[in-house]
Order: sequence, then structure tokens, then C-alpha cells
Amino acid sequence: MPDLIWAYLVAITLLTVSPGADTLLVVRNTGRGGVVDGCVTSLGICLGLFVHATLSALGISVLLVETAWAFTLLKWAGALYLIWLGLGSLRRAVARVGPAAEAVAPPPGRRPLGIGQALREGLLSNLLNPKTALFYMALLPQFIDPAGSAFQQSLWLAAVHFGVAMIWQCGLAWAVGRFRGLGSSERLRRMLGTLTGGFFVALGAKLALS
Repeated sequence: MPDLIWAYLVAITLLTVSPGADTLLVVRNTGRGGVVDGCVTSLGICLGLFVHATLSALGISVLLVETAWAFTLLKWAGALYLIWLGLGSLRRAVARVGPAAEAVAPPPGRRPLGIGQALREGLLSNLLNPKTALFYMALLPQFIDPAGSAFQQSLWLAAVHFGVAMIWQCGLAWAVGRFRGLGSSERLRRMLGTLTGGFFVALGAKLALS
């Protein structure tokens, strides 16, 4: 059993640190609103892990994967959400171009995003990610003891993933927050918004066409 736990930790750590939609969302929201918004976004993302663990334990993830139309619907919902996030980032980045836009930029310390929006965006990003559903459906059963409660063990494994992901993503938010405060922060925010917006659109298109 200890060997299985270490294998699980390695697997979820690799999943967590691999760049993807969740990582980009934490970076984007930190650039827009600061470290607090980045950490709240991470909290929303990580809360979604418990939903995936519950669905996996109940067998709904298997149903989604084996029912073509249901999985296609989930895939398209996730793709459209990523594209919507990306276009929003690009629109805000373009709107800030020019001295007039910089003159009305929010002062340091003001959070234009809001905790509720950051939490909601993080949660939706995770719930609408079919790759996370596939990962939990394929991985969690390998570490569950058939003699015990599948539901309780799934939630415990999700809690371990929650801790690893929160540490990584909040650390990333802190690093981005430090970088964001250097030099011309408005110019950096525009650059960050353009880069993450383009990545979101690209990820959404890739997901839709996969």
C-alpha cells in the first residue's frame, strides 16, 4: 500500500505541474487581480476535484466516457468555455492599449476580478475539463481497496490531490504576483493577458477538434 500511495503522489504531482488550462487560469487571474485572486482561483479548481472523485466513485465518469454523445457534449462545453475565457482576456488586453487606457488602469491593491468570479471561473474550468474526468476514472480505481468504501477512499485521494495542487498553484500565483509588481505593471498585464488569452483559445480549439 505505501508503494501505491507514492505512485499516486507522483502521478498527481506530474498532472498538477503540467501546463494546462487550470495553470493558465491561475496565471491570468493573478495577473489581473493579484495573488489573492490567483489563490481563490486555485481553490475553485481544487474544489472541482472532489466533484470528479465523487462522480468516479459513483460510476458516472464511466458512463460519460462510454456514452459518446455525453462525452462529446462535455468536451464541447469545456472547449467553448476555454475559448470564451481566452477571448475575454484578449479583449481586455486590447482595450488597455494606449496612454488613455493606462491612465484609467486600476490602482495597485484594487482587485478588479472579485473573489466570487475567481472562484467560479476556477471551479468551471476544472468541472468542464474532460481530461480531469478521464484521469480520475482511470487512476482512482487503481488505488482503491475493494474491501473498503470506494466513496470515502475517492474523497481521501482527492484531498491529497487538493493539497498538492493548492501548494503548487498558490506558489505559482505568488511568483506571478511578484513579477507583476515589477516595472510597468500595466504593460505586463497586457502582455500576460494577450499570451494567456491566445493559449486559452488555442487550447479550446484543440480540445474541440480532438
